[in-house]
Amino acid sequence: MMTLFGYPIEQIYFYTFIIAGMIIVFYMLFGDLLEAVGEVSVFLNPVLVLAFIIFFSATGFIFEKTTSIHSGLIAVIALAIAFILDAILNVFILVPMANAEQSLSYTEDSLVGRVGKIILSVPQDGYGEIFIESKSGMISKPAASYDNIPIQQDEQVLVLEVKNGVLFVVPYQDSLKNVSID
Repeated sequence: MMTLFGYPIEQIYFYTFIIAGMIIVFYMLFGDLLEAVGEVSVFLNPVLVLAFIIFFSATGFIFEKTTSIHSGLIAVIALAIAFILDAILNVFILVPMANAEQSLSYTEDSLVGRVGKIILSVPQDGYGEIFIESKSGMISKPAASYDNIPIQQDEQVLVLEVKNGVLFVVPYQDSLKNVSID
């Protein structure tokens, strides 16, 4: 039985697996907070690094327990398996999720200039509700009149400004509808 730092190699694999597992759970719960403070790493994704450590330690532990292969060879096999699994995780899960998140999200500032429909009338000095269609679905937000005039339900409006989550709108008429082609 091989030892490292006076401990059996199986025990080191096991403890590494447990510690990396706890760190990845912590990172998944609080990772957005860490990314808001600053980029953790420009080149390495912490999820991939931690997943690699988990794959390596789990594979090494399983091989140490179930086979009689030399521990050095087990470490090499575990590195290869961890690399392959990490690449699969990145290509088939993390990259598509990152692309989907970017394409489906919107910011309130991106709603400026969009045309929507009033679904709840906007009274003078009051709030109503606007409905805007987007690629990711339908967006419903509070609306107020930019010019402080009432706007009736089912009227098309143009978003001019966003303040504190409220879209300030004006009535909108599509100028192309009134153009006649002779």
